[in-house]
Amino acid sequence: MANIKSAKKRILVSKKREMRNKSVKSEVKTVVKKVEAAIEAGDQAAAKEALTLAISKISKAANKGIYHKNTAARKISRLTVAVNKMAE
Repeated sequence: MANIKSAKKRILVSKKREMRNKSVKSEVKTVVKKVEAAIEAGDQAAAKEALTLAISKISKAANKGIYHKNTAARKISRLTVAVNKMAE
């Protein structure tokens, strides 16, 4: 354990940020699974609704710096393509 006050604070702050990042990433994974489940079930309306929510969550995570912008774009693109394939 650190002895210097600033080092102790850095440890606390990094733990807090780690927990926040983990919860946001978990939330993103959950909404992505909901989109994939709707696609699997063949429910196009539910898939589009879940996709809208997923895009919002992923974009917010990217804006907060939890995901790199290209990672977020890739996730959104892959989900959108999958939902659009259902329409065909």
